[in-house]
Amino acid sequence: MRLRGARGFIARDDGRVVRPLPGRARVDEVRDWKWMFRISSNWRTGRCSIEQLPVISPAGLFAQTSQLSPTYILLAGNVIISASSRYCHTPTIVLSTQAHAPHALSCPSARSGNPVHITALALDQSPPISGHHGRLACFLSTGEFAAYAIDHQMPSSSSRLFTFIPSGRNSRTAPIVQAVYHHPLLVTLSQSFHLSLYDLSDDTVKHTQTLTSFTSYPPSSLVLSTPSAATYKLILAYAIPVYPSHWTVGATELIIANSPSERMHVTKTRTTGAVDIPQGFVDEHKMRAVREQWGRKVARVADTQTDGKWVVLAPGQALPPVDGPPNMLPSAPDYASPPSSPSSSGSAYASSSLHSTTGLQLYRLHLPASLSSSSAPKLSFVRTLHGQIGPVCALALADGRCVSLGMNGSIWVWDLEAGSGTQVSTGIADGSEDEDDEDRTEAWNSVVRRLAAGVRGTVAFDDRRIVSSSGSEVEVRRFDV
Repeated sequence: MRLRGARGFIARDDGRVVRPLPGRARVDEVRDWKWMFRISSNWRTGRCSIEQLPVISPAGLFAQTSQLSPTYILLAGNVIISASSRYCHTPTIVLSTQAHAPHALSCPSARSGNPVHITALALDQSPPISGHHGRLACFLSTGEFAAYAIDHQMPSSSSRLFTFIPSGRNSRTAPIVQAVYHHPLLVTLSQSFHLSLYDLSDDTVKHTQTLTSFTSYPPSSLVLSTPSAATYKLILAYAIPVYPSHWTVGATELIIANSPSERMHVTKTRTTGAVDIPQGFVDEHKMRAVREQWGRKVARVADTQTDGKWVVLAPGQALPPVDGPPNMLPSAPDYASPPSSPSSSGSAYASSSLHSTTGLQLYRLHLPASLSSSSAPKLSFVRTLHGQIGPVCALALADGRCVSLGMNGSIWVWDLEAGSGTQVSTGIADGSEDEDDEDRTEAWNSVVRRLAAGVRGTVAFDDRRIVSSSGSEVEVRRFDV
């Protein structure tokens, strides 16, 4: 009898089919499951290596960055894209990889000779034209934006494609605080909450539509997907005012048509909020639900993020404004922050807020497939994520995983489905505990200044690393160790 091998039994009298044993797997299909399990375990335990992004010499792009100017960060494969929001005559985008020296792309303004700054970055989410080329959009405070071709394998080969100069600077075009890009669709959101759609086909810019909201405020988050070849789906998460002086979170879904008859136009919208007050008289059951929703309102909103399924709200902290020269003030927009009460000012409040626990509010976003009026969207509260000490300044959210960055540089990773969190970095400790350590005291004072000025940090992550910035320094934490 022959063994069942590659040849096996060609035919049998009983009609049974004998399949050959599987052959050797191809090299490109082999997965190192042991290594993948190790990376997953490192995420759960917070085990990682830490490195600083190299500074471009001799002047150094990050060395001279103001502590009160946030740094924008994007991840594109093995490339880390970073840009400071500091005012200068020639803003610069830095492309960093492990295999190559940092490469700088200049983004000058063609409209003004005065100093300008970068307000937002957007990475193209569409499949790349070739295996190692992508697109990047960069927005300036003048309302201009430029598109770049990013070479992932050779960052020094990246180049600018075109620059768009609007006819005039207005609340629709400047400043742009959020943007998403899926070529040829570009969606921008201004600080005054003007949502603009652009068609970038053939490297030409055509403005197709603008929508305005008077009940939505930053901080906001945009998620763009393509359910079909003829439609885009855009989901926004943002802050909503709650009478008389509080805030909560809301979400809106927009369906964008990409057909010859309706090119880049919004055809349908649906909106929901975390606080849903029923109309007319209500019974005790509905009143109990309203009280629970009302109890989750916050005085300030530090950040809101969504991945299309989950929505996370980070409460903010209010401190007295910091004094400083104009060029040291934050260039980021002033996010949802009603005036604080007199009892919430002073050093006692500053001390308690920096050492108190921050609870992130987690919501699940339900978007029924049917767009009928009976299947309305819903934002359901799930739980509060406790553990991080001190105020949170930035969130990043993708695929059910959330990374929160504290004002003191602390980093937590959250599994939203399980509701568990892991501390990756403790951040900067209180300098008052060791007054003889001047470096530690100065680092702690910079944390207090950023918090008082309302400056946000930046954090981004993929499956193997977290990149964060809490001022002039950009740190990379790798979990493939």
